[in-house]
Amino acid sequence: MQKTELKNTEMVVVQDDTQKRYPNLNTVLMVEDVLRENCDIPMKISELKQKLPKQVMHQTLKIILEYLFRGGKIIYGPRGIQWIYSEPEHIKKMLKGSLEL
Repeated sequence: MQKTELKNTEMVVVQDDTQKRYPNLNTVLMVEDVLRENCDIPMKISELKQKLPKQVMHQTLKIILEYLFRGGKIIYGPRGIQWIYSEPEHIKKMLKGSLEL
């Protein structure tokens, strides 16, 4: 039987005595913001955890990093994690004169 529990930063799914932790959108955005603000040098996972405003479980953080890597927003390797995504210029120009509703 599967049991699901919602917490502030994640969703915990318990099935057959195993726990899987999935981040919610606020947690993903929080990690993205910290990585974007510190895009100048690679950062170790331990450094990232210290800079986050809220604590995030290691397993949950790994899922977020895998998601950002697959989306082409970060790279990570032996030197650490680094934000590499740059918003395309044509999208910036299009949004510059637009009206937000």
